[in-house]
Amino acid sequence: MVRFIGKSVSVLMPLLAIVIAYEVGSRYLFNQPTIWAQDLALFFFAYLVGLGGAYAYQKKTHINVDILYLAVSPKTKRIFDVLTGILAAFFMFVLMMIAYEKFGEALQFNYRKMSNWAPHTHHFWMMLVISGALITLQISSNMVKDIYYVIAGQALISEPEEEDTEDGN
Repeated sequence: MVRFIGKSVSVLMPLLAIVIAYEVGSRYLFNQPTIWAQDLALFFFAYLVGLGGAYAYQKKTHINVDILYLAVSPKTKRIFDVLTGILAAFFMFVLMMIAYEKFGEALQFNYRKMSNWAPHTHHFWMMLVISGALITLQISSNMVKDIYYVIAGQALISEPEEEDTEDGN
């Protein structure tokens, strides 16, 4: 599910580039800026980061303190991963609770972005809840594998070196 959503949301990247290019052309070539392009670009970017975060975590492309992480044994790395997973899951829980509360407020009070276009913001808050849940699921999956490795000394599931060989990624 995480891989599917992560790859699906990637279609927003070229759309984001098109929106930005359109706005630049409208503003600087035709002196006719849009009222919607900046807001739409911000939403696209937020969706890319939010919904793509779980996929990045799954692929282990998130940030580590490499100077320390690369200097320890695989077992110690897994212990670090479990500890940081606990902190990250707590952060995601707080994020989901706040975002869900803001989602309710946005619906109840018809919150809109403060701009000329004034789009609704409730979808943004719900996206944060969903992305927090996806990241938490991925953290949980990783933690189960890491705890098993720490206890058993071997991988729970042997993972291929490169999963995306069929499309070259």
